[in-house]
Amino acid sequence: MNSSILHFISPPIPYFLDCGRATYGIGERHIKRKNIGVFDLIVVTKGALSIGENDKEWELQQGEALILRPDATHYGAAPCTQETEMIWIHFQTFGSWRECQDMKECLDNQTELIETHKQIAYLNHCDVCSIFIPKHIRVSQKEMEVLNNFTLLEQEPQTMRNWKRQAAFQLFIQHLDRDLASMSDATAFHLAEKIELFIRQNYTRNLSNAILQQELNYHPNYLAKCMLKIYGMTPIEYLTYFRIEQAKKLLIQTAWSVARIAEEVGFHHVSYFSSCFSKKEGISPSNFRMKFIGPR
Repeated sequence: MNSSILHFISPPIPYFLDCGRATYGIGERHIKRKNIGVFDLIVVTKGALSIGENDKEWELQQGEALILRPDATHYGAAPCTQETEMIWIHFQTFGSWRECQDMKECLDNQTELIETHKQIAYLNHCDVCSIFIPKHIRVSQKEMEVLNNFTLLEQEPQTMRNWKRQAAFQLFIQHLDRDLASMSDATAFHLAEKIELFIRQNYTRNLSNAILQQELNYHPNYLAKCMLKIYGMTPIEYLTYFRIEQAKKLLIQTAWSVARIAEEVGFHHVSYFSSCFSKKEGISPSNFRMKFIGPR
């Protein structure tokens, strides 16, 4: 199923707000709304629903879902021709997101979106990642079971209901994110994740392309190709990026010297660390620290 992709940066993970069920008789249609301020996930569980967003329209069949944007006009594109039922879920995100035509566009703009996210979500020293959700979805049986839990949770006390709904919603979007990855270049996604995990677990070591080849059993050129496709940077570029992210945390959370922090995150020379840090952040490590905790 060809579909545009909603690209979210996390943390925070898109969060659940509200949900319900709706029924449409023959001749009825979805209400027209504009700029409702939340994402609206619609899942047709019976019949068919014609729905539009701005200048695009869909005919959702049983078992299909659509995510409507918070900043668009939604409307019933045509009256229902049969009894129709749906589940709706409203959710939102605090950080950056973008609708892209395909995965290539998502990955091409990933670095820019991450940098924007770090500023608007106040996560400029937090490790972030992408979540990719198809806009138009055919819901699997497993995903439908998760959605049906929302109705069952109506029987829970309010204090527990919202916790469990949030957990169920996160499980649902996790399924959608992983399903999209498996339908894309699965080998590249899985290998890039292995590289990323290996670097995270070993970033203080003196890593090189030769060591990555030995550990992962792939030629460095192929490792670089996979990382560039998924993360927008080579393994060595990601290593430097991750080291600097860890250094930013230490600059804020400890009183260690810049030289010690450089050594702790894997840089052998403080001057090279300062150069890499300044190039990426546009500010020296000392000034970065002063920005958050003031002069010492």
